[in-house]
Amino acid sequence: MFNGKKILITGGTGSWGNELTTQLLEMNPEEIRILSRGEFAQVTMKRKFNDDRLNFVIGNIRDYDAVKYACEDIDYVFHLAALKHVPICEEQPLEAIKTNIVGTENLVRAAISNKVKKVIDVSTDKAVVPLNLYGMTKAVGERLIIHANKLTKDTKFMCIRAGNVLGSNGSVLEFFINQIKRFNRVTITDMNMTRFFITLHDAIELLFTAAEKSIGGETFVEKMQSFKLIDLVDVLIEIFGNKDTEIKEIGIRPGEKIDEVLVSKYEVMNTYKYNDRYYLILPILYIEGLAEYYKMNHLEMVTFDEYSSKTQLSDKTTLKRLLREGGFID
Repeated sequence: MFNGKKILITGGTGSWGNELTTQLLEMNPEEIRILSRGEFAQVTMKRKFNDDRLNFVIGNIRDYDAVKYACEDIDYVFHLAALKHVPICEEQPLEAIKTNIVGTENLVRAAISNKVKKVIDVSTDKAVVPLNLYGMTKAVGERLIIHANKLTKDTKFMCIRAGNVLGSNGSVLEFFINQIKRFNRVTITDMNMTRFFITLHDAIELLFTAAEKSIGGETFVEKMQSFKLIDLVDVLIEIFGNKDTEIKEIGIRPGEKIDEVLVSKYEVMNTYKYNDRYYLILPILYIEGLAEYYKMNHLEMVTFDEYSSKTQLSDKTTLKRLLREGGFID
């Protein structure tokens, strides 16, 4: 579907953007345009790929004119740009609002103005019944994206939700490994904490599924495995540490949850089994033709009360397999 197309990736110099670019280049696009703020990150990425189909635009998602310029002649937009670090968003809420909410609204306006075909927004489990400001801004971002389908018939907007992506920039996996190697110690906020995990490769597949299958207004959620964080710590100590590696519980940080949720109890009445890998959430907002389209597809509704990381926890053997699949351990 991307053959000969022009694609924009906002915030495209991070780990998601690099993997997305790698896979997109194999699909023969005419152009992949990267919009981001960081000059050095763009230079590094340009040298890494060394491909004339990549074009880089220095600009901030908060700047409407920059976003509008980046969207010119674009067919598909993958919206990755965001402030994501929970404590930073708590400490600097206005900055999170400017990037995650105002930036998303800028993208909506720019995409409509340029008659982009589809916009795929990357959201997070933290947007579901949000406790922290990061989650709140992403929840608002989701609503802006879904509502945008009522503003135009030329551009289709949809969301994906993902849990923690193993190996992404700033991920807990990288943090734990670094602590073990440098200090022979791991700090964990709460021994009972659980999280969803997904490999970067699978996360990009989720993006492609949304881009290809959506008709506008849906939210796609992958069926992800969840684990206790202490199990991740134990596995990493087994591989990178020794019998003297210390585990220190330091208490929950501002805005952290013990468990995360990908589909809330308030959304289950609009959530369907799309296939063996994905769930599909239809919005509470009426979008012409959307519910009718999926009714014709005879999708089954989900039977769970909510999709939480604390239910159906996977074991350490499964966790090791996931880490191998991601290339983090041999």
